[in-house]
Amino acid sequence: MVAQTSQPAVALRPRAFVRVAGSDAEDYLQRMVSNDVEALAAGDTCDALLLTPKARLIATLRIWRRGSDDFLLLTEPELGDGLLAELRRMRFAAKCEIEPEHHSSTIVFGGDEGIPNHDYGEPAREVLDVELEPTLAEAELERLRIEAGTPRYGRELDDRVLPAEAGLDKTHISFTKGCYPGQEPIARLHYRGHLNRRLRVLDVESANPGDEIEYDGKSVGRITSAVPGLALAYVREEVPDDAELSIGSRTARLH
Repeated sequence: MVAQTSQPAVALRPRAFVRVAGSDAEDYLQRMVSNDVEALAAGDTCDALLLTPKARLIATLRIWRRGSDDFLLLTEPELGDGLLAELRRMRFAAKCEIEPEHHSSTIVFGGDEGIPNHDYGEPAREVLDVELEPTLAEAELERLRIEAGTPRYGRELDDRVLPAEAGLDKTHISFTKGCYPGQEPIARLHYRGHLNRRLRVLDVESANPGDEIEYDGKSVGRITSAVPGLALAYVREEVPDDAELSIGSRTARLH
């Protein structure tokens, strides 16, 4: 939990940014990403995914509609080049510009201006191009992320993870909008499929990414992120919520 003080808690948030603007920008993004861009009014945001036709992850996105024909896409620093290249590759005759932008990004907890951010389990805003002195260290922000169960690219997310395994079907996907790359396998799993594993928060004294999790003598998952006392891991669905798990000589429980 972020300590309550007279000044809001502030943390740096590295990002890559891509602008999509022009008369076909809304239509193009609506056909390309997993959430309902057409439903956004100017100033609104939504989370979305850019996927391959087989529903493999290309990029996680926060989409900010700055105007009727102007969208800013926020993604992870290491995903910016791939996002830009894929959107340009698939543009064809769509009348829109797709260009990188450069901004600084800061998370302000309890702020009332900026782009809403739900990644840390507490009310926060993402503010661009404002010089604020960080009051939260990277390790403190990581703890909040893990406690909130928010997946991070390179830890919980890559092109082998199904979005539903990471819980992104609840936050990044519309099941009522029109077609987009990857929609068919996403819908098939949602309506008729079954997950073998799911991202969970664990209470554990200490752990490291890559540590194996055992239950009843069987391997049921691996740690993906950890801070003292907490960890994130993909855990087999058959593991009971009240199970006592083993990570080496340590005991862990689902949070």
